[in-house]
Amino acid sequence: MTHSLVVRIADAVLEPETLDPAQIVSGTPEVTGKVIWESEDGRQVRGIWQITPGVVTDTEANELFVVISGSATIDIEGGGTLRVGPGDMAVLREGDRTTWTVHETLRKAYAISL
Repeated sequence: MTHSLVVRIADAVLEPETLDPAQIVSGTPEVTGKVIWESEDGRQVRGIWQITPGVVTDTEANELFVVISGSATIDIEGGGTLRVGPGDMAVLREGDRTTWTVHETLRKAYAISL
């Protein structure tokens, strides 16, 4: 990072991201995002991500995120269920297989460690 910065998450303009059709369980969810910072070696990523309502599957990275708006239920295969909404912080374990049921368009700020 060349300098410290502030980003207004709620107003950030995000770019369309590809969602593998095989991940979509139901609905027509669309994903957008923006990488705000990435380490030189690519192992640390900070950004903003958004998904519209629907149900999708994913294999998680080692991630900490804070929900800015919207809500979702995240079912972890062989584990528990996380219900997230505005102001919630969540930690996802690398390799967890999840199913996200997005109730309202969800926007989050995240930090991923690879």
